[in-house]
Amino acid sequence: MNTAFWKRKRLTDLSPEEWEKICCRCGRCCLVKLQDETTDEVYYTRIICRYFNIENHSCLEYQNRCRLVPKCLKITPQNINSLTWMPQTCAYRILNETGDLPPWHPLKGGHNIPSLPQNLTPDILVAEQDMEDYIIEDEEW
Repeated sequence: MNTAFWKRKRLTDLSPEEWEKICCRCGRCCLVKLQDETTDEVYYTRIICRYFNIENHSCLEYQNRCRLVPKCLKITPQNINSLTWMPQTCAYRILNETGDLPPWHPLKGGHNIPSLPQNLTPDILVAEQDMEDYIIEDEEW
């Protein structure tokens, strides 16, 4: 029996193609997040990057995303440990913390990918001073 590539290799040894396959395209990392300056707590909002295609769960400008959106952070094996804001459901985070992918992951034959909240708004339609109005309450997830 062949061992799955994500179990055989360290994250830093994955090829770019293998690394991309780990992403389940849930889009949660594309949500705008706000951080409390006092407590450092991170809050997710219903504001999503203008380039995220909700129907296809993909970035319309994936190759150019970091240039077009300077705050877009490319997730890599080198920075995954420092990205404390990553959702608990992120396949990269789960693999990094447990050494395996969750049963729902497409590479394991699953299809129950974590969903995005309802009523998303593209970031270009929200003024910075209004972003707090879009914070997701726990019961919305």
